[in-house]
Amino acid sequence: GIAFPTGCSINHVAAHWTPNGGDKTVLQYDDIVKFDFGTHVNGRIIDCAFTHYFNPRYDPLAQAVKEATNTGIKEAGIDVRLCDIGEAIQEVMESYEVEIDGKVYPVKAIRNLNGHSINPYQIHAGKSVPIVKGGEATKMEEGEFYAIETFGSTGKGVVHEDLECSHYMKNFDAGHIPLRMAKAKELLGVIDRNFGTLAFCRRYLDRLGCKQYLLGLKNLCDVGLVQAYPPLVDVKGSYTAQYEHTLVLRPTRKEVLSRGDDY
Repeated sequence: GIAFPTGCSINHVAAHWTPNGGDKTVLQYDDIVKFDFGTHVNGRIIDCAFTHYFNPRYDPLAQAVKEATNTGIKEAGIDVRLCDIGEAIQEVMESYEVEIDGKVYPVKAIRNLNGHSINPYQIHAGKSVPIVKGGEATKMEEGEFYAIETFGSTGKGVVHEDLECSHYMKNFDAGHIPLRMAKAKELLGVIDRNFGTLAFCRRYLDRLGCKQYLLGLKNLCDVGLVQAYPPLVDVKGSYTAQYEHTLVLRPTRKEVLSRGDDY
């Protein structure tokens, strides 16, 4: 099945943007889009992303990030410290620069975005794989699944939350919380039946026939049952790229589960 909504983040938006119902966005020649998609089989999630653009001026930016992700994959392994992977990724990514409209920009690793460990039905399972130096010395362990993802930007290299939210996910450890609002109770039932602890977006609720659910959804977020994941953006006018693969650390080798002949 689908593990989470497909991210279609454009230009300075790095992650967590997908159109809500009625959105009229049309891609333009100078746009650069990150397609971040996930599939699962019985909760075993594969998280993967690539960058698409039409204007070849973005080649160096995309190349920097693709090579940085491949470096992260190469460095990953049992007993490897997460901070060492982040340092290697940053070194590769920030050796690139990109010229846009006659101005040269250094490619910066977006320092507050990370890769992550993955568990069944849990896309972010507790360990973070940094993409800059100075991260935690925690080690990778045998049997773990990781999404190795890197983001590069021509902007500040830091993202913040902005724009209308589309992505939501039930908190994995949320216990029973009594709900007073009937709409919230009803919506929680829909979420439990259709998504469990996998992420969803407003478009999915529309498709299931849910009506006037925004107040109920806000209530579920306010009480801590559901977490909202608004779009993450760098400064306006900047451009961002992303590549991501999922791997598993087997006893004698690592296996990249999302690799194809395209990227």
